[in-house]
Amino acid sequence: MTSPQLRPFRADGATARGSSRGIHTDRTGRVFSVGKGRLTVHAPDGRLLDAVDAPDGPLGAPDLNDLVVTPDAVYVTDWANPVVLRASLDGGKVGPLEPWVDVRGAFPGFPDRYWLLNGVVADPTGRTLLVASNGTEAVWRIDTVTREVSRLDLGDASFGADGMVLHGRNLYAVLNYGAPHGVYIARLDAQLRSGTVVHRVTGDRFDLPTTLARHDCRLYVVNSQNDEPPGTPPYTVTALDDPVCQANG
Repeated sequence: MTSPQLRPFRADGATARGSSRGIHTDRTGRVFSVGKGRLTVHAPDGRLLDAVDAPDGPLGAPDLNDLVVTPDAVYVTDWANPVVLRASLDGGKVGPLEPWVDVRGAFPGFPDRYWLLNGVVADPTGRTLLVASNGTEAVWRIDTVTREVSRLDLGDASFGADGMVLHGRNLYAVLNYGAPHGVYIARLDAQLRSGTVVHRVTGDRFDLPTTLARHDCRLYVVNSQNDEPPGTPPYTVTALDDPVCQANG
């Protein structure tokens, strides 16, 4: 985009929950978002289509962080509880939001309250999820059929990602904890079990980045300004060329 413009999205009913952390659209243009303990679905014009509340988790009240929409479900991470929730999609209708995987068994002995689940992405089939955990400074792979949880092997790299994008076998992530703030890109194997960090883009243009999007070899990074009082403008999005496209000519 050469002439960026920012305008409010109507999002009826979303303000009642106080915050919106994860936002994604599906193929029909519906807008799915999560915040506090609620998943909402809006039409492209902002009309509220559905609202689903999450139950309390093993540590208490939910604090939903991010989501991904697959062909048959919506998967949601919980910042306050070490669980991934799932709501089925049947004919476009959203089912109840229910605890689906408790990730603690993948890393026995790690303190329950410090998992801090963040970004979540899926492969195109919806068979594999990748879930970021700030607390473990790692990304975890979940098989949606067997519910097996295993650590994505990125060698010795600290990868406590916040928002993520999976494009083919390239995992794009923003980091704001445990590493210099910025965009980190890992090239993964075909099974999405291991990979290597191939690009790091850091610097002053990033202000506590929390998520990103990719479009036409450009990356758009949201600067959260979470270190500033709420309601303190300006709010910024950093745009940059995708280094993967540049490397491929």
